[in-house]
Amino acid sequence: MTEISITVNGELQTHDVEDRTLLVHFLRDHAGLTGTHVGCDTTQCGACTVHLDGRAVKSCTILAAAVDGAQVTTIEGLAQGGELSDLQQAFKQHHGLQCGFCTPGMVMAGTDLIRRYDGELDEHTVREQLEGNICRCTGYTNIVKAVLDAAGKHRAKRT
Repeated sequence: MTEISITVNGELQTHDVEDRTLLVHFLRDHAGLTGTHVGCDTTQCGACTVHLDGRAVKSCTILAAAVDGAQVTTIEGLAQGGELSDLQQAFKQHHGLQCGFCTPGMVMAGTDLIRRYDGELDEHTVREQLEGNICRCTGYTNIVKAVLDAAGKHRAKRT
C-alpha cells in the first residue's frame, strides 16, 4: 500500500492505495465520486474522462500513484455554486444524452475541447475531436449541438 494525495475538485484526498490502483478507481472507490464511469478499461470509450492538471485524460489507464500531488477535476467539480457549467446546461437544453453513461466523459472532453480551441469550433472539429468518446445511444447530433452552443457562450464571455 502507498499513501497518495490528489486534490480532487479542490479538496485534498489522501488515501492508502495498492500500487496498481487506477485513477478511475481512486476517484470512485476512495474519493467516493462515482460520476466518472468505468467503461472499457482500455481508453477506447472515454467514459472515464477527467481533467488532470487542467487537461482531459482517460483515467482508466493512469495509475493513481503516478499522479500523486496532481489536481483532478471530475464531472462533480464542474458545477460552481450550484450552477451547472455552460456545457452541462447545453447538454440539458439540447438533450445531449439518453442513457447518460457516456455523458460525464463527453462533458469533460467537451469542456477541454472548448478550452483548447478558445470556443472557436465548428461541427467538423467537434466531431473529429470527440472521436475518442463513444456514445451508443444518441448518434452524437445533440452532443455536437451542445458543445457548439457552449462554445458560443465561451466566445461571448471573451468579448
